[in-house]
Amino acid sequence: MSIIALRSLNCPQRCHKKRKRMSVVHQLSPGWLLDHLSFINKINYQVHQHHESCCSENEPTASVHLDSVSSFGSSTKFIASDPTTKPKNDGGENCEMFIQKYIFRSELFDITKPYITSAIHKECQQNNEKEDLMNGVKKEISISTLGKKRKRCVGFNQGELDAMEYHEKIRGLILDGSSQIIQEGLKSGFLHPLSEKQDKCNEPITLSFDTCNLSELCEMAKHLPSLNEMELLTLQLMENDMSVTEQDLFSRIVENNSRFTKMITLMGQKYLVPPKSSFLLSDISCMHPLLNCRKTYDVIVIDPPWQNKSVKRSNRYSYLSPMQIKQIPIPKLAAPNCLVITWVTNRQKHLRFVKEELYPSWSVEIIAEWHWLKITNSGEFVFPLDSPHKKPYEGLILGRVKEKTALPLRNTLPIPDHKLIVSVPCTLHSHKPPLAEVLKDYIKPDGDCLELFARNLQPGWTSWGNEVLKFQHVDYFIPLESRS
Repeated sequence: MSIIALRSLNCPQRCHKKRKRMSVVHQLSPGWLLDHLSFINKINYQVHQHHESCCSENEPTASVHLDSVSSFGSSTKFIASDPTTKPKNDGGENCEMFIQKYIFRSELFDITKPYITSAIHKECQQNNEKEDLMNGVKKEISISTLGKKRKRCVGFNQGELDAMEYHEKIRGLILDGSSQIIQEGLKSGFLHPLSEKQDKCNEPITLSFDTCNLSELCEMAKHLPSLNEMELLTLQLMENDMSVTEQDLFSRIVENNSRFTKMITLMGQKYLVPPKSSFLLSDISCMHPLLNCRKTYDVIVIDPPWQNKSVKRSNRYSYLSPMQIKQIPIPKLAAPNCLVITWVTNRQKHLRFVKEELYPSWSVEIIAEWHWLKITNSGEFVFPLDSPHKKPYEGLILGRVKEKTALPLRNTLPIPDHKLIVSVPCTLHSHKPPLAEVLKDYIKPDGDCLELFARNLQPGWTSWGNEVLKFQHVDYFIPLESRS
């Protein structure tokens, strides 16, 4: 029998094994069921390190140290080391090297129950009342004469009315599509019914570490002297004995081009930089290192810090105005036929802004609108679908940069509209599901990818933001048994 025939016979088994390693658990006509945790843990989070018994004057392998960021005038140095280097101890002997592997904390994806479990019937009743009220509002609008002021329903502002109308448009799509995907997840065993033991043990997970305030560091970095544009534009973490000043972290793109993860120390906090990834830690006023590289990207994913009342009250993170978001230099960063994807909250004001103002200002043509549906490990919505307050879904607006001279994309499928991305969300705020494997059929192979306002890193992508290392903090990971 030929080798080709043998491969054909083994294909189903091989494909099944491959699918298990990927973040796409199931792909059906309505959309995808994603395993966010699997996507993170398939990344090669292996750090080459030396035992502590090594000479103290040698820095730990695969690390970049910034011990005193606040004293910008000092001569503190970065030291980037190659993982194959074996420093010597006091006796002149080579230090023993070991490989430390990390996995992401699985409890951060342990969502066994909906966020709202009580008074669901009451909420449904409220929703029915609102639907009746909404129908009344529509009737009033339809019979109102031209030029008359639009009548408003008592108890609802215009934003709430718009949100209710939009929800009614996509409700059937969300319900029918997710039902197919969730049923498939239950059949395969990826999703599983809630047990009594899980129900009793479902308590919030808290991590007791004080993370480095990355956004404040970006503010401090603005007081650094500007670099000569002719100097190096990137900082390579894989070079031997390369020393640079502390300002390089904030003014240059940091790259890990090796096959292994690097651990960097920043203000006493350790962060993992996965292989084949790069990042720029800065805010929107300091994006010039991205532009100075004169590199363009085939995919740009944007997760803007949208302004809303809860953000104002909690002071959780700084937000940007619509005008500031429009100033992001997408036309300079986008390659011909670049696919631009923007995460949008359920506020219709933001959705209209992206469609009617933001994308037109960037010469981006809208081609699809997708929806991310958040579920528990047992397949329930994290919020009731008809909840009047929070919905279990968020939106993504997909568009392509309009280029008159751009050649049509080959070997890529047309992007379908109204697809669902269904996944168990991370308990960490704003930890979005990965899009790399979902998008692979719609972009050219080995395309350059950029994520703006990122809070984590991934291989093959450049990430930018003032909290770009936030979810790379080592305390979000568990070290496995190391090996020499």
